[in-house]
This record gives sequence, structure tokens and C-alpha cells, in this order.
Amino acid sequence: MPSRHRFIHLVMKRLFILVSAALALSPALLPAAEPAVPAHHVVVVVFDGMRPDFVSSANTPNLWKLAGEGTVFAHHHSVYLSSTEVNGTAIATGAYPGHSSVIANTDFRPEIDPQKPVDIQDPKVVAKGDKLSGGHYLNAPTLAEILHARGYGTAIAGSKDVAILHDRAPRENTPGVSPVVYAGETLPAAVADSLVQTLGAFPSVPKNTPKAQQDAWTARALVGTLWKNGIPPYSLLWLAEPDYTQHAEGPGSDQAITAIKNSDIQLGLVLAEIEKRGLSDTTDILVVSDHGFSTIGRKVDVATQLSIAGFASKRAALGGLKTGEVLVIGEGGSSLFYIGGHDANTRQRLVSYLQQQDWTGVIFSHEADKGTFPLAEAHIDSTQAPDLVVSYRWSQDKSANGTPGLHTSDLAESSPKKGNHASLSPFDMHNTLIAAGPDFRRGIVDTLPSANTDLTPTILWILGLKDEAAQLDGRVLGEALSGESPPLRSYDLKRITARRENADTTWTQYLQISEVNGVRYLDEGNGAVAGK
Repeated sequence: MPSRHRFIHLVMKRLFILVSAALALSPALLPAAEPAVPAHHVVVVVFDGMRPDFVSSANTPNLWKLAGEGTVFAHHHSVYLSSTEVNGTAIATGAYPGHSSVIANTDFRPEIDPQKPVDIQDPKVVAKGDKLSGGHYLNAPTLAEILHARGYGTAIAGSKDVAILHDRAPRENTPGVSPVVYAGETLPAAVADSLVQTLGAFPSVPKNTPKAQQDAWTARALVGTLWKNGIPPYSLLWLAEPDYTQHAEGPGSDQAITAIKNSDIQLGLVLAEIEKRGLSDTTDILVVSDHGFSTIGRKVDVATQLSIAGFASKRAALGGLKTGEVLVIGEGGSSLFYIGGHDANTRQRLVSYLQQQDWTGVIFSHEADKGTFPLAEAHIDSTQAPDLVVSYRWSQDKSANGTPGLHTSDLAESSPKKGNHASLSPFDMHNTLIAAGPDFRRGIVDTLPSANTDLTPTILWILGLKDEAAQLDGRVLGEALSGESPPLRSYDLKRITARRENADTTWTQYLQISEVNGVRYLDEGNGAVAGK
């Protein structure tokens, strides 16, 4: 059985399946006039880094119950790179990474900092990027921005800075104006005072330690303060767990399971508040994760390895990136490679070197290098894209705690991390999506491919903004909706390969791709080098 299907089978075994009948391709059409204002509320809750195979009655009783009442998306995807800021932006915009401009968590933006990579979610980086671009730090509008333009209110709360990517525009210093909470900071600033008075200061915890306290504070901030005067048409709660704990202890560890249970408690808080207000019958809940997760099976300091091989590699470009130098930006299961002056000779040598390493998975190139794929195949061809992007080798082997999915990470051997993501492993690329409420079908397991890019168009459709939904890269998940929905026109699976014969070795790599209505989903990709 191919690896992609093994993983889906594993997920399906663990999910709550109430019906065994095949999923109908399109529900009956229910004619309805488009409302002048949204008839329903939509609430999105993000469990950062939540693998779908850990959804269970024991780990996530609230989410398990929700799955039985709604639709389980059994073939849900991250966009590549399978990392937080990339997928946070995809959820926010419905745009492919190449169109939104966010293709990595850490990237080289010389106009913001010409000497070192920047953290894409850093509020100072975001503010400078918007200032330099006239408000276009993201090259696509967010769901919150689209709704604000229609006069609809929103509430965004996240225990991580990634929340600011959803709604970052300055606003009047009035607490009731579509508030945003990100890692304890707020927009507008006046919201912070009321939060501190009610909840105390945002909890301070050491780096790489569980974030359950911060998640609990943020959940209470949403339901208690941001929802004080009513639940707006759209709300987002971004929880930092189980991501932080899985990085430190690995997916499937006892600590990671505890973190998952804590996130489910916060979901329960949200559901209880909605029920308390008598809005359960008019509120759709979507629980999603930004990416999956792998156990680190091998650590390779790629910049050091390149230096040993004779490349002028570095992790920072102090004094500027000079011609022929290679800036390596590690993202965990993938790395970006920026080459000074886009020097063709250096790039070709680097491609040849990478194709002979047993830790290389899939190579994407800005140019047509033999044995690679174009950046566009993964929708990472942004205007500031690197010369090369590499996803590292992965396997379905199990970790010491019995969790399947190992991959190579670009890390020093001394790094304490046990878990990571951002590769093209199916364990990173397949993530969680469960939706329930008046607009979703009940007791359904949707086996069609879906992705984080599909959330914004689906939510816009639910809120009556169908023209806006049709303009996005993602699709409306019509097969899961209980009312009128776009038709299913096409479904296709394909596998593409690239190959190169070197002097003593043969390099091959592949991508497994699903497409629905022309929307592309990357299932997995890997590579291998063989001696002659």
C-alpha cells in the first residue's frame, strides 16, 4: 500500500466514523436568499501542530464529540512549507504561499533586514514590511480584512504572534472595534487594560516549555472580553499547543498527549460559552491545525555540511550576501537556500551536491535544474523566493514511543528538539480539520482532499460572500455543506517525478498530488540517491 494511503488509513481508523455510506459528491440544493447580514457565526479554533491520528475520545473528548456531530475531513492538508506562519497565512487568506508571499516561518527579506533572516510573524517585522510596501506585507487580503470591508465585525485571539497575520491593521483605540490579541499584546491598545484587569498579565513561561497557561489565558480573553458585547460573525482562537510540547518531547509522548488534552479543554470553554449564549444552532465551529508533526530521526547541520564541501555557506549575511555565498535558512524539515548574485555556477554545484546526499528529499529550484522541480510545483514561487528549497528525507518508521513518521531536520546535533515539521512527509502535510454547525453535514467523513487554503473561501460562502469566495486559490468545501454549494467538477490524482544521472549515482524524486476542481494539494514528496 503506498505511503500516502497507509497514513490516510491510519487517520481513518482513529477518527469517529458514524456512517459507513460513501460520501455523496454534492448535497441537495437548498434555495435561499442571500442575507443582508450574516445569519450565522463562524468560529475557528486552531490546535497548533495537531496530528489527526491523535483525535480520540480519551485525548480530545470535546473534539471527538464535535466530529460525531459534523464533518471530519479525513484527507486534509497543510500547504508547503508545512509550518506555522505559512499555514497561518493560508488559513487567513485562502491564498497559495507564492501568492501571499509567506513561504516560510523565517525568510530573507533584504528590504527589512539585509544581513539576517527575519521572523515572519514578528510584529516589528510585520509593521516594517507594511510600511515599506504601503500595507502589502501580505500580497493577499485576509478574511478579517474582507469582512471589515463589508462592515462585519471580527475577534482574533492567539497565544502566538501568528494571530497578527490574520488582522494587523491599526485601528481606533476603542475596545469594541474588531479586537485582536496576539501573545498578550492587543489591537487596539485599549483592549490590553481590560484584559489585565480581568485576567491578570499574559503568563510568562520559559522558552520551549508547555504553553497551556498562555492558551488558557487567551481562550478566556476571547470568550470573556472579546465576546463581552456579543459574538461577531467571525472569530479565531489560535492555541500554541500541542506544537510547543511536541517540538520539545516529540509527537505521541506523554507530555504531548497532556498538551493535546489541555487544548481540548480550551475548545470546551469556547463550546460552553456558545451554548450558554443560546447560539449553538446558529454557530459553525471549525477546528483545524496548521500542520502535522514528525519525530526527528536525524539531525543534519546543513550549513556546516556545505562548508565542509567547499561552499561559502552561512546562516546570516553580515555585510550583505556576496556573489556565490549561500545563505541557508533552516525551517526544520526543509531549508531555503539564497545564493548571492543568483550565481548560476554555485546553484548548479549545490544542486549536484544535494542530489548525492542521503538526507535530501525533494529539491525545488528557481531555475530549470535537471532532477529538480520548479518552485511553482509547490506554489512557493513568490516574488522574493530563494534560489532553492529542499524538503528533507522522511520515513514511516516509528519513534521510541511508537508514533509513526520520522524525518531529517536541519539542526545541530546538539539541539534538544525531538519533534519537528515543515517537510513534505505525509505526517507533516496531513493535518486536522473537523467542522460542525448548521451549515455542515452531520456524521460525515469527507474523503475528498481539502487544505488550509479552503477555510477562507468556505467561511465567506457560509457568510453569504460568494463572489469573494470564488476569487481565492482555495475552494469552497461544498461536499461538506448542508445547503447550496458549488458543484464538484473534477477530482484527479497524479504523481510527478524528476531524475538525474550523475557520474556515480542516480537521483530520483517525486511529488504525489491531488486535485479537486483545479485546486492542488500536495500529499507527499521524497527522494533517493542510488549508486551505479
